[in-house]
Amino acid sequence: MTKAELYNELNYVNHSREKRLHYANLIIDNPELVTPLLEILFDVDDKISCRAAWVFEFMCGEKLEEIIPNLDKFTKNISKVHLDSAVRPVAKVCEYLIKAYYSKADHKIKHHLKEVHKEKIIEACFDWMINDEKIAPKAYSMNALYLLGNEYDWIHPELAMILERDFSMQSSGFKARARHILKKIRQ
Repeated sequence: MTKAELYNELNYVNHSREKRLHYANLIIDNPELVTPLLEILFDVDDKISCRAAWVFEFMCGEKLEEIIPNLDKFTKNISKVHLDSAVRPVAKVCEYLIKAYYSKADHKIKHHLKEVHKEKIIEACFDWMINDEKIAPKAYSMNALYLLGNEYDWIHPELAMILERDFSMQSSGFKARARHILKKIRQ
């Protein structure tokens, strides 16, 4: 399947779990499509990029190691994503990567996620925390930054400051997650 054919197929992706999973499995079964999928995802002003992001998130949820050959491309471009429907799945993939990296299990991500990748994820997560984003990207970012803060000692104080500063202005979902993360930071 060419990039153009994949682009056309993405027109059939919708919010249903069934469709996203169908196309995620198509990518998993054809790993050569990961690179063109990311190229479509990072064409950030095209509305189809959101659909590519949904499929990419589901693919990573099913088989995260498929991202490994494209970690450089993914982390280099995540900060360019700006459409709400694409930011959420990209933030979720960042959380997947960080959870896998710090998990007790020996995940392949631990051997491939480099310092430069973590730095780009940290930068993107802090941007999502301080920018006017919806709750989901902020929640995924909080989790990722909390885990990263166990390695990088400067992250927890910065994260706590942002959570405390924004607490009163945010939704009940944000507040619940923020309380949970702040409690873990203060332990």
